[in-house]
Amino acid sequence: MNKVTKNLGILCTFLLFSTGINAQEGSTGYQFLEIPTSAHAAALGGNNISIIEDDASLMFTNPALLVNTSDKTLNLDFTSYISSTNKLAASFVKHMGERGTWGIGAQMLNYGKMTETDADFNTTGSFSAKDIDIQLGYSYLFSDNFSGGVQGKVLLSNYGEFNSTAIAVDLGLNYYTPDHGWSVSLVAQNLGGQVDALYEKHEKLPFNLALGVSKDFENAPIRLSVTFDKLTDWDIKKPIHHLTFGADIFPSKTTWVALGINPRRSAEMKVLDSSHWAGVSIGAGLSLQKIKIGLAYAKYHVAASSLIINASYAF
Repeated sequence: MNKVTKNLGILCTFLLFSTGINAQEGSTGYQFLEIPTSAHAAALGGNNISIIEDDASLMFTNPALLVNTSDKTLNLDFTSYISSTNKLAASFVKHMGERGTWGIGAQMLNYGKMTETDADFNTTGSFSAKDIDIQLGYSYLFSDNFSGGVQGKVLLSNYGEFNSTAIAVDLGLNYYTPDHGWSVSLVAQNLGGQVDALYEKHEKLPFNLALGVSKDFENAPIRLSVTFDKLTDWDIKKPIHHLTFGADIFPSKTTWVALGINPRRSAEMKVLDSSHWAGVSIGAGLSLQKIKIGLAYAKYHVAASSLIINASYAF
């Protein structure tokens, strides 16, 4: 057994073993991790893990995709959520040798200022609330078609006087055949747990095991994607709610337009028998040699729609 095969075997074993230790029922904390950071992934339904693009923000969904990002790329992201709540993110990617790629990233969901009251509802002041994710990832190209990635994350929550800390790991694999246009990814996200809890009870992290497939077509400027996520969540009864569908159209070599459909999000956000277009997302982007811009529109809350913006530059 050579070194590459051995390393790949270890990664696969850890990835499969993770399904057993995280397939548990119950509520989870740090739900901000499920809000997409990549505009392209958001436009394709919100959880795409398999598209092959020079996009540093894809490290937040699958660390194995880091190998596709240009050397010394800086990426900045902004997401409008609801009211004064916004998410900011940044990442930087650096190649190491011919096959290795490092990525460092951070994201913060800032809830803004909130009114602080006492037990009698008297206003005593105000406080801020935020969730933060700081992560370091590494991706390695095992062969011309096979890559794997791992990233460690430190999660911090600060709600006034209350604080919590958690440690998590993401593991990812990708197999890509450019001659046939197939890309297949397997990802285990948010393996880990809380170190310090906000209250006495420790919350579980929003673990997600996902399988994604994307297909380019040689004679047509389109790409179709399907993502099977929450594969260990037995509370999801309808099989269709494990699926997310996405389609890319490429008007030119430097532009893309994307549409996504997420049936689970549509069902979860249905109000008065209408989902109000929740579960449907759209987006577009421009990819030049050094500059890349992405923009997506989606709905992650019944109270408002979200706009996701990415901008990156390769030095």
